[in-house]
Order: sequence, then structure tokens, then C-alpha cells
Amino acid sequence: MSGSEPFDPTGESERHIGRGMFEEGMGPGSSMAHLYRGEVHRMTFWRERLDRTTNWAVTIMAAILTWTFTSDNPHYILLVGMVMLTVFLVIEARRYRGYDLWRSRVRLLQANVFANALDPSQEIDDPHWRRELSEDYRTPRIKISFEEALAHRLRRIYLPLLTVLLVAWLVRITAFMHGTPWPASASIGNVPGLAVSAAVAVFFVGATLVACRPRTWQANGELRLTDVDVWSDADGHHD
Repeated sequence: MSGSEPFDPTGESERHIGRGMFEEGMGPGSSMAHLYRGEVHRMTFWRERLDRTTNWAVTIMAAILTWTFTSDNPHYILLVGMVMLTVFLVIEARRYRGYDLWRSRVRLLQANVFANALDPSQEIDDPHWRRELSEDYRTPRIKISFEEALAHRLRRIYLPLLTVLLVAWLVRITAFMHGTPWPASASIGNVPGLAVSAAVAVFFVGATLVACRPRTWQANGELRLTDVDVWSDADGHHD
């Protein structure tokens, strides 16, 4: 095609641009290898973003706990800490959805390209993986809902952290409030202690339901605590 002719993406030759790119040798310098490296890099970058949010949440929680119990500070500082952890949870859930986008591509390549290259005797995990990956490159879409992302981060990180703050708050309004029994010890200004305690209870019941309710997990390749196995030999027998 000469330089004066306009580019026609629907032309016969243009429609075949890139065809066969991944059909050649699959060595370290192949197009597929470069594609895989790029996706791993993106996944690692978003994994680091998740870790930074978690580190900030842990640091702030430790500072609030120390400040609350080393001086005569009000108990609602711990409730402020719960609110701040919830904000970090929402931010991290949004980042987790982006992280899962890149991780799902990496897992798709690992399960259908590299696993098959290592052991061709096994069937391909997803026979339509090429079409699915192509469609995802054409129109990238988030793979999991925001509620599922919240559940992942609650289970892994934030529900234990929030529980620590809850226990600290209960100790603070009982053992450290001499002469003021519960529920009066939980009051904040004109808000009765019973109302404050009820709000805290509703929050934790809701968080537990989101984290633990039965669901079909959509995250691709997500490790479960029950996924425990050991290396086996080629015949599938353990030593």
C-alpha cells in the first residue's frame, strides 16, 4: 500500500495484521512471553498498591490503640479508628478489582499456555481462552463485583483488624470506665451509650455477613485457605 492511500482497517491485508504472532516459537523472546511479562508487571504494580493501603491501615490502627490506652483519651477515638479502617477497606476493595483484572489474565495464560507446555498430556483448562483474552483486550471489563472485593479484603485483612479495635473498645468502656457502668460508659456527647453500642453491633454484623455469606466466587485463581496440597511425582503419587 502506497503512502498516499488511506489506511483501511477492514481491508483484506489489514484484517490479518498480527495473525500468527503467537503461533511461532514460544521461546523467551516470543510475543507471548513478552505479553506475559507485561501482564505480570501490571499485576505486581497493583499488588503493591494493595499492600501500601494495608500498611497504612495497620499503622493508623497501632497508633490509635497506643494513644487511647497510654493517656486519658475518650473511648470514641477507637470508633474513629474503625471509621478510618472502613475508608481504607473501601479504597482497597476498589484497587482489588483492578488488581483482579490483571491477575485474571495472568492466570488465564498460566493455566492454558504454560501449564500445557509443561505437561501436554493434560487437557487445556479453558478451550476458549484465546477468544476470551482477545475480547478482554478489546473491551477490558472488571471481573468481580464491589461486594465480592469487599468480602476478599475483609476476610484477608480488615475483619481481623476491626475485631482488634472492637475488643479494645469493649475493654475501654468497661474495665477503664470506673464509676460509669455500661451502657452509659459508651455514650458520646448527647448520644446514649445504648444507641452507640447498637450502631457498632449493626456495623460488625453487616461486615461479617458480607465477608462470610455463601457465594460463588468470581475471582480467577483466588487461593483459598483450604487449597492445601504437596508436590507429587509425575504419576500423581506422593513420596
